[in-house]
Amino acid sequence: MKIQGQMFMWLSVFVLAMAVVYGVWSKEPAGTTALFLAFGLCIMVGFYLGFTAKRVDVGAQDNKEADVADDAGEVGFFSPHSWQPLSLAIGGALAFLAIAIGWWLMYFSLPIILIGVWGWVFEYYRGENRTQ
Repeated sequence: MKIQGQMFMWLSVFVLAMAVVYGVWSKEPAGTTALFLAFGLCIMVGFYLGFTAKRVDVGAQDNKEADVADDAGEVGFFSPHSWQPLSLAIGGALAFLAIAIGWWLMYFSLPIILIGVWGWVFEYYRGENRTQ
């Protein structure tokens, strides 16, 4: 993770330079603001990855002489059959559509989002997957 953190920090330096050049050259506020916000996002991700890299074990990606097989193994647990992301996607799409159409649509999207979050959090506390 140390390498990824450094990559994002160097990317943030580049994006900052481009934001300044773009802002001075074009005098267009929307694109300049977007580039400065992209700079902020790069800083946040780079800081997080660098901060986390100090607290976890060194991975194979940080070893210059590592093989691909050195990083093999279990990556994590991913639910293979969850319907909750679909519920969240539909609720999120309706919520963003509410900004364009009208805020009344938020009354329909908020319950769908809440049902999706509730189902995702408690997915393995009920039903056939209760013991996982």
